[in-house]
Amino acid sequence: MRLNLWIWLVALSLCQTEIIVGEEPGEDLPAELRHILDKLLDGKYIEGIVDALEYLRNHSIIEHYAEMLRYLHSKGSSLHNIQTSLANYFEEIVFQPRRLASDLLQMDTSTFILSKKYLYSGKSIELAFTTIDFEYIKTQIMQMPGGNRALFVTSWEKCLPLISSSPCLELLIESLRLSSAIYLQPEMVVNMPGDLQEETFKNITAVFKELYDKMTARTQRAIYEWIRQILKRSYKQPGSGAESWITAENLWFLGRYIVHLPPEEIQKISLNEIRLFINYDNATKQLDSVYDITPATAKAFQERIDACGFDLANTSTVYRLGLLVCFFDNVQELDTGEARSLLHQMIKCNRLTGFQADVKKLKSQLLGLVLKNQTLNETLDSISDAIAGLSFTQLDSLSPQAVRSAVSVLRTVTGWTRSQIIILADKFVGDSKQLSLFNISQLGVLVLGVSADILYNTSPDDLAQAVRGSLSDHAAQLSAAQRLAVVTKIVETRDVSSLLDLLKGSFLKELPLSSLLKTRNYNITHLEHQGLRRSQALFLYEVVFDGKAVREIISVGELMKGLTCDHIESMDNATFLQVAAVLQRDLYLLSPHQLNCLAWKYQEEAPKLMPPLLLATLPAAILQTVAQSVCRPLLVSLGRAELHLIIPDSAKRSKVIGRALQCLNDTIQDEYDVDVLGRMICNLSPQIIKTNISLKALTEALIQFRACRSLSNDQRRELRNKIRQYYGDPTAWQPELIQDLGPLVTLLSKEDLTIVARKFPDILLQLALEVQGMVTSQDFLSVVFSVLERTSGSVKPSSTTADCSGVRRPSYDHVLKLADANSHWSVRELRCMSTETFVKSVELLGALQSLDLLQLAALKDKAQMAWGPIRGWKNYQVVALGRIALSLSESEIQELELGSVDTVAALSQLTDWTPAQARAMLEGFLQDSGLTVGALKGSDLAGLGSLLCAMNGIEVNSLNAATYSVAAARIGEIVCTVEVLQQLLAKARNGFGIVSAWSNFNLQEVGTVAAGISMAEIKILTEDLMPYFQPEAIAALPSNVFKALSLKQLASLGPENAAVVTESQKAALSPEQISSLRAAVDGANLNEMHPTTSPPPPPPVTGSSSSRGRNCLLLWAVCTVLYFIA
Repeated sequence: MRLNLWIWLVALSLCQTEIIVGEEPGEDLPAELRHILDKLLDGKYIEGIVDALEYLRNHSIIEHYAEMLRYLHSKGSSLHNIQTSLANYFEEIVFQPRRLASDLLQMDTSTFILSKKYLYSGKSIELAFTTIDFEYIKTQIMQMPGGNRALFVTSWEKCLPLISSSPCLELLIESLRLSSAIYLQPEMVVNMPGDLQEETFKNITAVFKELYDKMTARTQRAIYEWIRQILKRSYKQPGSGAESWITAENLWFLGRYIVHLPPEEIQKISLNEIRLFINYDNATKQLDSVYDITPATAKAFQERIDACGFDLANTSTVYRLGLLVCFFDNVQELDTGEARSLLHQMIKCNRLTGFQADVKKLKSQLLGLVLKNQTLNETLDSISDAIAGLSFTQLDSLSPQAVRSAVSVLRTVTGWTRSQIIILADKFVGDSKQLSLFNISQLGVLVLGVSADILYNTSPDDLAQAVRGSLSDHAAQLSAAQRLAVVTKIVETRDVSSLLDLLKGSFLKELPLSSLLKTRNYNITHLEHQGLRRSQALFLYEVVFDGKAVREIISVGELMKGLTCDHIESMDNATFLQVAAVLQRDLYLLSPHQLNCLAWKYQEEAPKLMPPLLLATLPAAILQTVAQSVCRPLLVSLGRAELHLIIPDSAKRSKVIGRALQCLNDTIQDEYDVDVLGRMICNLSPQIIKTNISLKALTEALIQFRACRSLSNDQRRELRNKIRQYYGDPTAWQPELIQDLGPLVTLLSKEDLTIVARKFPDILLQLALEVQGMVTSQDFLSVVFSVLERTSGSVKPSSTTADCSGVRRPSYDHVLKLADANSHWSVRELRCMSTETFVKSVELLGALQSLDLLQLAALKDKAQMAWGPIRGWKNYQVVALGRIALSLSESEIQELELGSVDTVAALSQLTDWTPAQARAMLEGFLQDSGLTVGALKGSDLAGLGSLLCAMNGIEVNSLNAATYSVAAARIGEIVCTVEVLQQLLAKARNGFGIVSAWSNFNLQEVGTVAAGISMAEIKILTEDLMPYFQPEAIAALPSNVFKALSLKQLASLGPENAAVVTESQKAALSPEQISSLRAAVDGANLNEMHPTTSPPPPPPVTGSSSSRGRNCLLLWAVCTVLYFIA
């Protein structure tokens, strides 16, 4: 009989029968073995296993197996008990990193190092009955919230005192790299020893430099101070009496931390040391990487370098300056060649983390020098990316030949605005009405300025090749009109199957359902990793459903969007279990309705395998009664999810979050709780923020709150109080704290913001740029505006207009730096802006959401001063206006040249048009383009967008039904009046047939147009179709039509649609209908709905997402013990 099998049989018999009691059990066991067993019995599982692995490296224990089992029995335990305990323990430490950290810290140092050595080894160790994959075990722990923190913090606490020992240094370095140092706090750095051996010091600082960008600003500063103290202590002052510890060698050693040198310290550096530093070859590489350097620090270095005798304008010196060139001074002393050389070096300045406004200003000055003695046409291809700073007038003055000659340079420039791209593309195309494949490849990013009509006129074969090549790189940035023009042109000459193979990404999503409906079969493997609209996925799923296994279909990824509740419910148990793993992998592709259906399927077929996230889609009553053992898996899942996408209803979302917090006893006690909360932290109630976040957890909590973009006013108030409570009076704050708080600084009171502004004006101005477009308080914008006013001073009064005498005038530099705070310019101040400043700033100002209509009107008047009468404005100028165009009157809109659908497409993206303005633009487009409504292409309809809502009944009736079908998905994104939607729905009937015959994909495709449905039509729709109304269509349904829905239809709306029902729609419903609607919101099981039934029992979910990890850990533990015994 084989030895292993014999051991198994003996072990089994010993476990199942009475063990003969001999002498004192364990007396004959080696002390090490008895000690290992005692550790396992005492719950010191990691120590026991590590000791076992170490023991087995040098010993055989076959002769001790019986005595070991007797010993276990004498202690009231057994092999089975240990196996169970180990399984429970390893499940706990994966989900409870706080416990893992506690157990690791209780170990003696040698055992701790051994434990980490095994874990970090990444090895697979062969044992008697299995393989232990330490890499997988490590990954499972690190992927759990708080797991990586536990591993890092324990390594730091245990090994920092012994950092000079090689094992501890290696462990610390490994832990830093694995965690990217994101858990390294300033107070941890403060405790680092200052008397390290030179080699140890170099090794640990090398890692700090490597991970610099991952750390908080305060941690970076703390490390700099620690390095500085050691370098200063080790510095031996030479006999020459040098005043500074900062030698060339120390400058090289500091690496990225050089940016933390105070300007006054830099001024003390010996000129000889500066000279040595700059002449060192690696100094250029070092200075190229100081992305967070400030103007003050950069200028201090420049002054010291200049004092050494280096000619800062010399090409060789400029090359060595790295990112210091971004803050070059004394531009007036440069000649044309030197300015051009500096401009080329400044390409790297795009990598700076801040101060881009200053960089743009410097580039503009240098560009002016370069163009002083040469024409723009002559030098276009030799002035680097500074050409992105050219004005409209300068670009418009270029000859087509100059643009074509320089296109290889122009296509690579970053920072072009849309209007600049339009100018350059028009120059390149010239009088041509179409492009070749070669032309498209030449244009690069400039293809974004090619009109939809020219793209449509291009050869379909050339376009077909371009969408797989150069066009694909910019597909997402093309307008909907441009993409649809490309797709519809290619559709004309190809069958649908080849189109599905050809089109990728954003182009594939533009493929009309009307074209797709011609498909009868398709090889779905070609769609792998391709994005689909839900209507496309629903149709394609049906196309392949009969001939393919479900697992094969959903493995394609995006086709999962086409999975209906009927598909899910019709799976037998075996099929469902086969596809469960695939479904869990791609849950993010599913809608709330699909997730809810899937949750109920798990409930019926495999409740123990249900992913915890799906619990949140079931009725709140079920979630309230789930077992405590589900808590941690549930918390982890919810913390990783975008809850508003999974639970659309805010009231239910609050209940789910409340249940999750119960798992934490309604208290966030430390950073581990913050880790597991994840994104849920943004949904914490003001009261929880106020009373239930401990001080120990607050630092990490504030870091997480930085990412929240939709905080309520009450949440913002409580966070403001917490910041003040924790960090105290801002008069004592350091600049690094402001940087670390980031967007949370905007929550401060006006008084506190004023203090911050006085201390750190540059940092506050930089923050204003970072939070542009976010919801910020008027107090913040007001203080930012006052910062610039104080630091820049008043602009000289106008000498041209008496009305502007003594009035502060905005400059281009002001506009660049103020961002949303530009809203604090008065109307009079905006009127006094120079035309030159307006032309430079127009696109920045036009993009701001913070300007009111009076301010926009002042800027419109300024546009007329700069560009002349409105009737002469060019398309790129109209596009550049952005929101400024909202101030145009109907008569002024009629004067615009609107013959290009691309111009109209840009205007249609704006909101807040009045019906009269929209009508004027629609009429202007039809008149200037010479097109009738019936002659419009699909790309024209996509470009018109919301302006289609201004059509009258006759115009809608004139739309070509086939053209409507091509643009149906795009038209379905706009919300018009019910009357217009009803007329558009008539076109949808022409294209897709009568509504009663529609499938789910038809309903999805028409989008909001479905809100034009009649009462008679909606009554005959089956309840299965209700979830496939788009939410915007449900919200747009007239109340008299909405109330015609039956109880079953209302209950079948699905969570997403039910959540958007308006108050006026609810008011029209009966109590019974309201009850059905609530069931849909709550995610009730339609198959079990009955007024008298109580909620079904909670599913015994155990968190299947971690099952493989638990099994792996269990195998590691159990097999170690089995091998240990065998």
